[in-house]
Amino acid sequence: MSNKKRLFGTFGVRRTANDVLTPEFATRLSACYGSVVKGKIAVGADTRTTSPMLKDAVIAGLLSAGCDAVDLGTLPTPAVQYAVRQYYDGGIMITASHNPPEFNGLKFLDEFGIGLPDDIELEIESLYFDSEPIRANWDEIGEKYTNDNIIDEYIQTAMSHVDVDAIKEANLKVVLDCGSGAGSFTAPYLVRELGCEVTTLNCQADGFFPGRDPEPIEENLQELISVVKELNADIGLAHDGDADRTICIDENGAFVLGDKTFTLVEKQMLKENGGGTIVTTVATSQAIYDIAEEYNGEVIATAVGDLLVARKLKDTDGLFGGEENGGLIFPNFVYGRDAALTVAKILEIIAKENKTLSQLVSELPVYYSAKMKTECSDDLKEEIMSKIAAEVKETTDYELDTTDGVKIFKDGGWVIIRPSGTEPIFRSYSEGNSQEQADEMAQWGISLIKKYRD
Repeated sequence: MSNKKRLFGTFGVRRTANDVLTPEFATRLSACYGSVVKGKIAVGADTRTTSPMLKDAVIAGLLSAGCDAVDLGTLPTPAVQYAVRQYYDGGIMITASHNPPEFNGLKFLDEFGIGLPDDIELEIESLYFDSEPIRANWDEIGEKYTNDNIIDEYIQTAMSHVDVDAIKEANLKVVLDCGSGAGSFTAPYLVRELGCEVTTLNCQADGFFPGRDPEPIEENLQELISVVKELNADIGLAHDGDADRTICIDENGAFVLGDKTFTLVEKQMLKENGGGTIVTTVATSQAIYDIAEEYNGEVIATAVGDLLVARKLKDTDGLFGGEENGGLIFPNFVYGRDAALTVAKILEIIAKENKTLSQLVSELPVYYSAKMKTECSDDLKEEIMSKIAAEVKETTDYELDTTDGVKIFKDGGWVIIRPSGTEPIFRSYSEGNSQEQADEMAQWGISLIKKYRD
């Protein structure tokens, strides 16, 4: 069996809906998953127009393989991950996260609610392409159930991890933008229950995403930024389509980068717990390491991908983890990026420290970053990376990390050159002690790629 994947990307399968990702495709793939995982499987979906159709197809596939299927309704990905970890043998979430509305996808989970490991994905692909899934006899078809309690339980459990009274006393004014995604069913209720004054934007579920694109980047959050300023709010919060990522806007309307949020919460978690293991990817800020050193933490870096971070947290009994895109992982709650506890924790920090978000961020170590990308066909990617690594090794004494792509440490900064897992492009991310240094490093990364590409 070759170990090159034919269907799965970094987390599940994402395609244009009803074109590649048809009901037939979803039914067969879910039957293959059910044949390998077996048991009682939870199914949830985001707010996309094609999600109800695909959810029914997924359930049919599971039942045909002899699995029981539990329909959890429309809810965030982490709420499904929470449910699986508590009650079920596996799970399938129908979502394309931050992709445009014409996309959809299937995220498959193991019994801990973590994305599937490679060997299981390959086994499912092999059934899909090279043989047949199990088809249960007519008298052994699975049963279909529903569970409507998960959203409520997920919100209450997230709240149990923070000091609710402290948040209530702070009387915070919050503006919330769910981008018409699955967070619409959780975030407004959570923030209200935490005693905040809430103003909502795009918190009505709508698969056409009329208010903004589901990717919570600065250019898509201009409305949120202006409302925060207009209302003199304490914080603006935005989620992506399946509400596993959180982006913050401070009280002055400034966009707070995801690695700042990560560092802020890391600092608090280490202070509260007297230290612990932090897991992140090789593409994350040096600030994470600085804070760990200061507060008795230890950092483990994995290849890029939230499920690799989640798995490592589980294996090392880690305290906290995440990525630089606003996806934070609290392993004692959900083994995956989770927006509910991220929101609760950030509100708790503002309340307990009695400082504004901009003050809290200004106390963190300062680094400057740059992100660039360039086209590159998939078949050249491996060769280019090994040539860059060889050149750096032979001609310089810069430190190299090849956990994922090529990360080069130079003059107190770094650049990471890595190919996209989903598109024919290379990305060059850098970090430095000035914006000039960061830009220079990212540009240098791009020039190395072009040198071996052209």
